[in-house]
Amino acid sequence: MITASSTPQDGARSTADQATGPLLELAANENPLGMPSGAREAAAAALAGSDRYPDPTGARLRAVLAQRLGVAPDWLTLGSGSSEILTLTAQALVSPGQAIVSSQYGFVVYGQAATLVHARHVQVPAGADFGHDLAAMRAAIDGQTRLVYIANPNNPTGNLIDPAQLLDFVAHLPPQVSVLLDEAYTEYLTPQQRYDSIDWVRRFPRLIVARTFSKAYGLAGLRVGYGVAQPALGGRLNALRPRFNVTTPALAAATAALEDTDFLARSHALNVAGRDQLARGCQALGLRCPPSAGNFVMVEVGDAARVHAAMLQQGIAVSPLQAYGLPGWLRVSVGLPEQNERVLAALAAARPAAAARTDPA
Repeated sequence: MITASSTPQDGARSTADQATGPLLELAANENPLGMPSGAREAAAAALAGSDRYPDPTGARLRAVLAQRLGVAPDWLTLGSGSSEILTLTAQALVSPGQAIVSSQYGFVVYGQAATLVHARHVQVPAGADFGHDLAAMRAAIDGQTRLVYIANPNNPTGNLIDPAQLLDFVAHLPPQVSVLLDEAYTEYLTPQQRYDSIDWVRRFPRLIVARTFSKAYGLAGLRVGYGVAQPALGGRLNALRPRFNVTTPALAAATAALEDTDFLARSHALNVAGRDQLARGCQALGLRCPPSAGNFVMVEVGDAARVHAAMLQQGIAVSPLQAYGLPGWLRVSVGLPEQNERVLAALAAARPAAAARTDPA
């Protein structure tokens, strides 16, 4: 059954039952390596000029991004994180009463964007292994549909859509429907999983690709993201974009981060190893842990509220998924090796609470 959704909250922790002392934060899918040193230095240096307004066009960052992606700068829209690109797209394309389609376990901001523009948010039941059911999503599109959100990899489930199937979906949509392809975790894909979505943007004028510096680049607190679209569509986003939506330190840090390819490679390698460490550890505990292509894993623990509280008592914050309709599950961000071991030890200690598995609603 296809339903119009309420908006879940991607919450990580409650102040109740927290242990004293610093928390090990593994709830928001941040990079455990932190910020690249060059980006940190660039942001600090940029503070000297922060008595002036930021460059409203982000010209230097857009030029570096454009060269990296092989597009013209006017194909780019900068956002305060990619979340702003998601909401700007809804504002640009969807009128009150029209519809936005996404998958059942899609990112929380999709529902928020629909609420913002007074649109119907149609959440299509997930397919196998919590993934996008592209055939059902195509069938859910009607004459009032204007936008489809697709995350690849998906948050919070970690699923990756086969590129050939995704390309076929984009290529056969009605002409009034745009697709926002949310690629917040694309830097974590293995070489075998990668595909050229920027080339798809060149081919399809109704496609927007959204990416972020918050995850693999380690700039979550600085809030920098971007959208890639052909100028006719990107121009509509830029017309709505707040004039100074990305700060001077954020622009400088993101530009520097793009140049640090060694940091990105280290982040990728650490994530592959850590994700495997968590998945194998959960499986050894008898806990279901579906494959993930992001920098997190989703693990079925049974009484997730109790396990979540027990982990907070041990100083570990992870993300409960009850608001997504996954009440028996937790999402755990990949940390450093020793942090992942702490998570597995905490899950082992909570195994009596995790004994009863629950299927997703």
